[in-house]
Amino acid sequence: MINHPIGVQLYSIREACAQDLPGSLERVAKMGYTGVEFAGYHGYDAAAVRTLLDDNGLQVAGSHVPIDDLLGDKLEQTAEFNLTIGNKYLVCPWLGGYTDGTKASWLKAADVMNEVADRLKPFNLLTGYHNHGIEFANIDSEIPWDIFFGAPKQEVIMQVDFGNALSGGADAVPYLSKYPGRAVTVHLKDYSATDPDAVIGEGEVDWQKVFSLCETVGGTQWYIVEQEQENLPPFETIERGLHTVRGIAGL
Repeated sequence: MINHPIGVQLYSIREACAQDLPGSLERVAKMGYTGVEFAGYHGYDAAAVRTLLDDNGLQVAGSHVPIDDLLGDKLEQTAEFNLTIGNKYLVCPWLGGYTDGTKASWLKAADVMNEVADRLKPFNLLTGYHNHGIEFANIDSEIPWDIFFGAPKQEVIMQVDFGNALSGGADAVPYLSKYPGRAVTVHLKDYSATDPDAVIGEGEVDWQKVFSLCETVGGTQWYIVEQEQENLPPFETIERGLHTVRGIAGL
């Protein structure tokens, strides 16, 4: 059983959102999702986005925000936008030029995120980082994920993507215990070495263990389904993902 809401990362249906964001949000809401995590706003301003969310009874599970939008003069504008739409979690999906594959660069990236976290604190907003596979490739016998999350403040949240980690050869589940309270939002994505179209429940992720640790030590507030299969209809896969998660979680 899980005690926190399930959202969907809108990158899963990005083409539909680009063509018709209002219609896409309506379909997501009708599937039964509680919230959405944004990956761009497709030309809509904050007030319009908030109206679309309210009209469909949706909450914001977070937003993927380019690192440049959290630096310098852009940070306050980004903060105000997210306050308007009701989003608390500003997660970087990539750190761009701040990481070059060395330990020093990952430590520098952690310093940058610490600064962002400090600047967001007066707004009561949190920042964080979302993994792909590269964060689990050894650097002189050290793992970038450990280098990075060993350095930031507690306010820099750890958005674990379990499928991405497995695609990089690592099981991210133990990190829920290793960094307790940091997995405030998590991406529910599966991975299979033999089936690129495996959706949640069809791959190698131990979802029962994921949900148990998220509920007990992870500090998880949102479960976010993300599906990126190229050969399956996007809306079908996110609906299947939601039903599977509910089934595994006993909802």
